[in-house]
Amino acid sequence: MNILTRIASDVRLMLRRPARIQYAALCFRFRKKRGEIEVLLITSRDTGRWVIPKGWPMEGRPSYAVAEREAYEEAGVKGKVHNEPIGHYMYQKGLPQGLKVRCKVQVYSLEVHELSKNFPEKRERRLEWVSCSEAAARVAEPGLRKLFLAFEQSWLAPHQPVQAKNAHA
Repeated sequence: MNILTRIASDVRLMLRRPARIQYAALCFRFRKKRGEIEVLLITSRDTGRWVIPKGWPMEGRPSYAVAEREAYEEAGVKGKVHNEPIGHYMYQKGLPQGLKVRCKVQVYSLEVHELSKNFPEKRERRLEWVSCSEAAARVAEPGLRKLFLAFEQSWLAPHQPVQAKNAHA
């Protein structure tokens, strides 16, 4: 088999493979004084792009617990993780050899109650609290953008003042 035939065969196999799964935490907090929700963005270690904490499945741990653990390791946050996903998004994960694999990231919301000063990846990442619309503007993945905006809408609907809810009645 010549090299081109082998490469073509490898590419076909990569394209047929199902997406690999990861679990992520959309970390949020409510700012009472401003009456708005903020979400946490972190930078990736390799490219420095804005992302949310995520990781690979861990044997013996439910998916939402993996998301919760990644949130602590990558961002130093602790809180209440919801055990039902709020959605998912797709992206291409770059591998060390230069190849890319398609990944499906299942996202769980995590209401942050505590920020740790020291956590495993503190010196490897930057963290920023921003509005959902600012987060959507910063991330590269279209599916993650949509998740931020949908999360904001789902949060705002039940938290609107009574007058605003009845304004169209």
